[in-house]
Amino acid sequence: MKPADPAGELALLIRSRHPLITIETVEEARARDLIRRVADRLDLPLYEWSVTSGLRNRLAQPEDSLPNTEAADRAIGHLRFTEFQGLYVFNDLLPHLTSPLEKRLLREVVEAAGAKRQCIILIEQNVNLEPALTRLAAPFTLDLPDEAQIKQLILDVCRQANKEFRLKVDIKPSEYDTLVRNLRGLTEDEIRRSVWRAVMHDERLDGTDVPAALRTKQDMLKSTGTLEYIVPEASLADVGGLDRLKRWLKQRENALSAAAREFGVPPPRGILLLGVQGAGKSLAAKATAASWGLPLLRLDPGALYDKYVGQTEKHLRQALATAEALAPVVLWIDEIEKAFASAAAQSNDGGLSQRMFGTLLTWLQDQKHPIFVVATANDISALPPELMRKGRFDEIFFVDLPRPKAREAIFKVHLERRKRNASQFDLPSLAKASEGFSGAEIEQAVVSGLYTAFAAGKELDTAILLQELAQTRPLSVTMAERIATLRQWAAERCVSAD
Repeated sequence: MKPADPAGELALLIRSRHPLITIETVEEARARDLIRRVADRLDLPLYEWSVTSGLRNRLAQPEDSLPNTEAADRAIGHLRFTEFQGLYVFNDLLPHLTSPLEKRLLREVVEAAGAKRQCIILIEQNVNLEPALTRLAAPFTLDLPDEAQIKQLILDVCRQANKEFRLKVDIKPSEYDTLVRNLRGLTEDEIRRSVWRAVMHDERLDGTDVPAALRTKQDMLKSTGTLEYIVPEASLADVGGLDRLKRWLKQRENALSAAAREFGVPPPRGILLLGVQGAGKSLAAKATAASWGLPLLRLDPGALYDKYVGQTEKHLRQALATAEALAPVVLWIDEIEKAFASAAAQSNDGGLSQRMFGTLLTWLQDQKHPIFVVATANDISALPPELMRKGRFDEIFFVDLPRPKAREAIFKVHLERRKRNASQFDLPSLAKASEGFSGAEIEQAVVSGLYTAFAAGKELDTAILLQELAQTRPLSVTMAERIATLRQWAAERCVSAD
């Protein structure tokens, strides 16, 4: 469980004589406010440094600045010779430590701080310490606001807005709950700005403001680069075939609810979908979120990698932490083999893939949040065997090329999506002619048929679609050997999705 009292948790770290505490956050003002409250609670002097203001006594009235401490080495050097107990807060110090001398100076000051009852607190956007300092540091996590805190922030903004103008609040309880859920995963500042934007638009807080919070969250996730918030448009009813998978998902669609927890139902962990390209794995992930009424987060494995040492693993941890903050959600890990393929064999990446894979496996095994993971993969040879072990996922489904009845259903879905009456087409003939086609290839045949019909100035019909199918060589032909190997591998290891 996360600590209910962040001030108490930080105070415990300080009282435990940790010489160095790191806070990695973009909410610098919130972190400083928390530290000031802890300093008051512990009755400790508080000094704060920034490159613009130097080292200041924040609790003095008026604040007492120490001269000639704007430079990072001067400020650290002051701590080397002072015996004053207290908290020493440094804002964005690490980017200013560019020389070996400055880094060595910080290490010596930290090593001596414990004996002098001093605690150095670094507030950084990115904490990247030298190994020797990492051993001495205690990381402190500034948790994102929980549901109760979000409600208090909304109330605070509404009270402040009502002082400036007559705010009209007309929001239903269900809409309010959705608003709070949409604001989860945002920082305090982001929540305040989102609510202010909603009420300033028309001096009201009502159901029309709920989507605005969702847009703020989408913008926030775009800025991270590793997670994408997707609004799914298709439900499970729009997925042709995959009947066994759809029944499995339908049976569990309310398993993340409070009622399920009270009943004693364990929350589902997730599924791994293996199969042929274009057979509907990605569509199934999107449809799951839509049918369950949950947000869908897409984790792009390729976006995790960074050229700087340690940053790739950090991106993965941040993405998983963001998913936890936004829970309940469906987390879609697309083409998971691309991120962790090197973990299955010897690699020349210095063990990076193995470390990332280990982090993901531990998280899949231990995470307790209401997060349903849908991982998709096309190349089973690139998957480490540890990923297949029971306990990582609830089930491993094999998504094969669709059977005749499923192909009829897929044609029906894509024709009706494009405002065509499927009953006017010979679906059995189309299904027979599309033997070996994937769902994506069937969709492309419908799209190509529309282009052909439009260019010819006539309506789309069965004959045009049959012609498009005849001109297409599906993956089942061009990649026959690979698909046969995949089917053979999955026969004894996976559950058929259809």
